[in-house]
Amino acid sequence: MLRRMLSGMFGKSTAKRNKAIVLSRRPNGELRQGDLTLETSDVPTAQNGEILVESLWLSLDPYMRPQMNDMESYQEPVAIGGTMPGEVVGRVIASKSRKFKVGDIVTCHSGWQEYYVASETEDGLYKVDPAGIPVQAYLGVAGMPGRTAYCGLKFLGKPASGETLVVSAASGAVGSVVGQLAKMEGCRVVGIAGGAKKCEFVVNDLEFDACIDYKTGDLPQQLKLACPNGIDIYFENVGGDVSKAIVPLLNKGSRVPICGFVSVYNTTSPETVETPMHIFGAMETPPEHRFFLVAEWQDQHQEITETLANLVRSGDLNYRESVSEGLESAPDAFKGMLSGKNFGKQLVHIRD
Repeated sequence: MLRRMLSGMFGKSTAKRNKAIVLSRRPNGELRQGDLTLETSDVPTAQNGEILVESLWLSLDPYMRPQMNDMESYQEPVAIGGTMPGEVVGRVIASKSRKFKVGDIVTCHSGWQEYYVASETEDGLYKVDPAGIPVQAYLGVAGMPGRTAYCGLKFLGKPASGETLVVSAASGAVGSVVGQLAKMEGCRVVGIAGGAKKCEFVVNDLEFDACIDYKTGDLPQQLKLACPNGIDIYFENVGGDVSKAIVPLLNKGSRVPICGFVSVYNTTSPETVETPMHIFGAMETPPEHRFFLVAEWQDQHQEITETLANLVRSGDLNYRESVSEGLESAPDAFKGMLSGKNFGKQLVHIRD
């Protein structure tokens, strides 16, 4: 019976409906009601060389906010009426591909929607092994944020035992992995996070050496006390005043991998933003710094994913997740994430 139901998907539309979140208008600053809209349509059907993926979990990430603006960036802006971009972990429910079978668990860039037809050759489509690891971890600690942390730290931060590393947004999906990997390399690790609970998690669960609550004020002095030997590596996730507080403590030969600068993503004047590239580039002796994308090391995608997944399985990588229920909850969860309301990786649970 199940086979007949699945095979029937290819010839005609299913009784199911596809829900998608689309960009209705470009936000001016923070997201407002009406910027994003829920739409429904027929579930698409797979053709030769394609699979139909049913979304289980959706990843929400800060990089999505700049894509809502109509401006040049490293990624194309989302078109008005276009489905919001994003990665999901999903289940193959129909296949006309020799590479994937019904029941496979995959990650793919389907966007904010419940069903998606993927070509077996498209970038970002990978089969994942759910054994011993929650499948949603492939969107976080063992997914794009984890790989971003790994690549930025290993290839640009180049940590050495005894060095001091500071990471902003330390309790987040990227920052939490950066700090734990740096500890494995023998670094002194100092986190920056917002709120006492997040700082307690960073020190007690992630085992950083210290964590500074930027909300309590006097960040420059707190950093000075936490980094008596200066800073050798600063992993940038936030920008703004946090970056400026780092500048006086950077040692000669320091490295600054720039992953993002979420503090200014909601600005109404993006063309006037003082980015971390401006801040660190203006120093009399600038550190080794640059903005990077994890896609630069795409050829190592599966190897790094498996390395991180094994660290999760062994208990050597800890993580925290914030989960909202149902695709309809994605806009509010996304807005909250940009203002720091999430704790760890922000996910949307669509179905089991």
